[in-house]
Amino acid sequence: MDNKKRNLIIAVVIYIVTTLVSYILFSNLAVPGGILVPTPPPEKGKDERVAFDESLPKTEECPLNGVKYSKQQRQWWEKHRPLGIMIENHQEARPQSGLSYADVVYEAVAEGGITRVLAVYYCQDAGIVGPVRSARTYFLDFISEYGDYPLYTHVGGANTPGPADALSQIKDYGWNLYNDLNEFSISYPTFKRDYDRLGRAVATEHTMYSSTDKLWTYAKEKRKLTNKDNDGNSWDENFTKYSFKNDAKESERPASQSASFDFWESYNDYSVVWAYDKATNSYVRINGGAPHKDLDNGKQLSAKNVVILFMNERRANDGYEGNLHMLYGTKGTGRATIFMDGQEIKGTWSKKDRESRLVLRDNRGQEIEFNRGPIWFEILAIGNSVIVK
Repeated sequence: MDNKKRNLIIAVVIYIVTTLVSYILFSNLAVPGGILVPTPPPEKGKDERVAFDESLPKTEECPLNGVKYSKQQRQWWEKHRPLGIMIENHQEARPQSGLSYADVVYEAVAEGGITRVLAVYYCQDAGIVGPVRSARTYFLDFISEYGDYPLYTHVGGANTPGPADALSQIKDYGWNLYNDLNEFSISYPTFKRDYDRLGRAVATEHTMYSSTDKLWTYAKEKRKLTNKDNDGNSWDENFTKYSFKNDAKESERPASQSASFDFWESYNDYSVVWAYDKATNSYVRINGGAPHKDLDNGKQLSAKNVVILFMNERRANDGYEGNLHMLYGTKGTGRATIFMDGQEIKGTWSKKDRESRLVLRDNRGQEIEFNRGPIWFEILAIGNSVIVK
């Protein structure tokens, strides 16, 4: 073999080797064991949100609601655990910050006919969130479904001795000063009051804000809780995912649909309408007669899946002023109605205990497969009416 041919072969081999090494180092290729080769980290955008490269292929399923995101985004979310935040829905607190980025939302009456939501974040960074309000016992039952020691964020909570004593229950669960992120024990700068955020004067209780990044960072640095705890246990070892499907074809979707209801009769400021949009195959939210929007991006809140859970509602009778503390029968079985693809699906819900996943089945006994997208659970008292048009 002459030198010319030998040099050509060597050059080809070097090219192949360097190309292969570059591909392994800089691609998003998944390797055995589910570990992803690092990609360039996302950057911090406006409103304290992490900004991801939206041009990357969306191949990775969010375990909470099935939405597909990039491998870059998956590498980000796999470094932390689910984060539940109590966000109030008092009419004076609207529009709230960060609700449009929640993966899953639960809504129920907190007291006096006024609803409150538990917004659960994992696969998206919401940036600034709030106003943040106090803990309620039934929301503890819902956040407990998200694996071992999910982060739970609130400002104080119901603490009157009795069945609605959320703060005592948090201690009983072993959450206190661990996965429980109570503003009373954390304070500034993770939490801060913003009296100007809504652009109008509001009472002090409507001014507490935080951000998802600050809360995940605090959990990591102060509580040693990332995707794993200090003993190396992953949060999702006992987490049960829902099943997800793709949207119905546009030709199979109805032109319109709406589901409307009151939590309490004559409390019109908290009436809800979920209006179906055929083009996006999602439901947009109207609250108190007006489009319910996210303050930070101006978007109307929407969900791919709206689930009505009919549960026993009663007063706690714990001696609290006005007997305002509420209780809901979150464990056991009951009726449910699911709205997706412009269809109304009658079914049932079941939840064995606090930590068990709430299971939804249609009237044939088949477990519900959700559309990929935000899931919004509405907790109504047994006997409440839902008007479907």
